[in-house]
Amino acid sequence: MALTKRQKEVLDFIADFIEKNGYSPSYEELARGLKLASLATVHKHIEALESRNYVRRLFNQSRSLEVSPKYVQEHRKGRSAGSRAEVPLAGRIAAGAPIEAIEGQETLQFTDFTGNGNTFALEVRGESMIEDHICDGDYVLVERTQQANNGEIVVALVGGYETTLKRLYREPNGMIRLQPANAAMEPIMVPAADVQIQGRVLAVLRKYR
Repeated sequence: MALTKRQKEVLDFIADFIEKNGYSPSYEELARGLKLASLATVHKHIEALESRNYVRRLFNQSRSLEVSPKYVQEHRKGRSAGSRAEVPLAGRIAAGAPIEAIEGQETLQFTDFTGNGNTFALEVRGESMIEDHICDGDYVLVERTQQANNGEIVVALVGGYETTLKRLYREPNGMIRLQPANAAMEPIMVPAADVQIQGRVLAVLRKYR
């Protein structure tokens, strides 16, 4: 019989707790961690999991829950595969005039890049990077970093609240030039103190409909 969503959450919590701490959670910790209304509710879920052979209770011992070895292996495998397969879609970013980038809850699958936990994705808006083959509606895969070399395509926070996608150049007069890849557009010139690098572009993904 399949587990309910709540039973799966209880089982995952127990498995993660044991892996992190080396011992099982108490019923009170289960109730707090999962925001369950009462210890009676915890008992109910544990009994259901025990009847399906997902957990085992060692009587007369505190912290006596054990998770079946088969489930532990499946849980670790699934979590590892998930971490390799997706990165957060952090929002939308201008490739024209700067706009605010807003973090979201969506994810994109990028198996080749997700070994690095500092990787995230942004959806491009605008035409300022078209000569670098980055078009409106494309997704850019970005490495989170505060360092970049001249000429690299970066995610730049300008003035503390606006983000834009441009090539970065440091000018000798203490200015930063954020250079579009579009001959019809002028570069953005700002004092270096007003620019914070948030990441550099690793790859571009385009969907064709």
